[in-house]
Amino acid sequence: MARCEHCGNDYDKAFSVTLGGKSHIFDSFECAIHVLAPRCAHCRCAIIGHGLEDGGKFFCCAHCAEEAGVAGLRDRGA
Repeated sequence: MARCEHCGNDYDKAFSVTLGGKSHIFDSFECAIHVLAPRCAHCRCAIIGHGLEDGGKFFCCAHCAEEAGVAGLRDRGA
């Protein structure tokens, strides 16, 4: 079994994710999100969708980008 790096659970269905050349072991997507998802530069929520980026800063939506003083970003439309 493998131990989750976030919660420490030793789980027979753990999985690995490689990001930036580094391997991570998790027992759930929830734990993977806590460790790997970027955080919105304005509201600090975990960005688990597309998000937006400007100047190396990530935002969960155009509203948060605007609140942080970034103009011109748009949420992706359908």
